[in-house]
Amino acid sequence: MTALEFAAEPWDYLAASGAVDLEHELVQSAASVLRTGADIAYAKGAFELVRDRITHSMDVRDRRVTWRASDVLREGTGLCYAKAHAFVALLRAGGIQAGFCYQRLRADQGFVLHGLAAALIDDRWVRLDPRGNRPGAAVVEFSADEDRLVYTPDPALGESDYRMVYADPHPAVLDVLKAHDDCVRMCETGGLPSAEL
Repeated sequence: MTALEFAAEPWDYLAASGAVDLEHELVQSAASVLRTGADIAYAKGAFELVRDRITHSMDVRDRRVTWRASDVLREGTGLCYAKAHAFVALLRAGGIQAGFCYQRLRADQGFVLHGLAAALIDDRWVRLDPRGNRPGAAVVEFSADEDRLVYTPDPALGESDYRMVYADPHPAVLDVLKAHDDCVRMCETGGLPSAEL
């Protein structure tokens, strides 16, 4: 398997940004509740919180569009990108380096980017997908030792598994989320980001 690549300096994977508003009281409050032990336990708690307590907008057909980590925690819903934003913010608030990764997957209207996270846990970078488990699909569990992803891209279908870890959400993702106010309509009319990275 190809090693991960990094688009920024190490300290950038601990920084706040518009989408990763880790200094917001909702993020800090959640982080303080989760921080009861070592980094592995903290990361697992953050992963399970976002995976299990934040609904995936399209699974529940929630029309709200969230993109800022604090909004995701407040509203309790978000697409894969937004859930990754919340997960990364929680990790960084707990002092764990984390960033964003993407996959390009085939969808009804062509291709869409799928967002997930990467984190430095116990001296090892792993990719983790807090998207949440689709009804009827296998449960994706936390791991500090290996990637745990919802989807496995198929290159024969033109799908891609990007190995770059970004410190900030990709602009193509943020531009789309900020430009829409109806998540269901955005998804059903092909409005999700689809560009090759």
